[in-house]
Amino acid sequence: MIKHERSKGRRRVKVKVPSGKVVIRYEQRKPKVAKCARCGKPLHGVPRLIPSKLRKLPKTKKRPERPYGGYLCSKRMKEAMKEKARKTFEK
Repeated sequence: MIKHERSKGRRRVKVKVPSGKVVIRYEQRKPKVAKCARCGKPLHGVPRLIPSKLRKLPKTKKRPERPYGGYLCSKRMKEAMKEKARKTFEK
């Protein structure tokens, strides 16, 4: 076992191996929940995965398919779209 794997940065997971023994494996901890850039509310539809596992997901599973998806919550997205529409209408 590698010494740096036993640090508190990794979580301990008990796994039963085929021989019947229970061994402890060390996994990376999950990252914090993605938050809205404006209000700080947790974003829905954004998975809590480490980047190496997030890369393997299809595009539609990584974040919502709407403008500012994975960056702003739906309420702030609506506000941003209204602001954008007002600016284009005024010009």
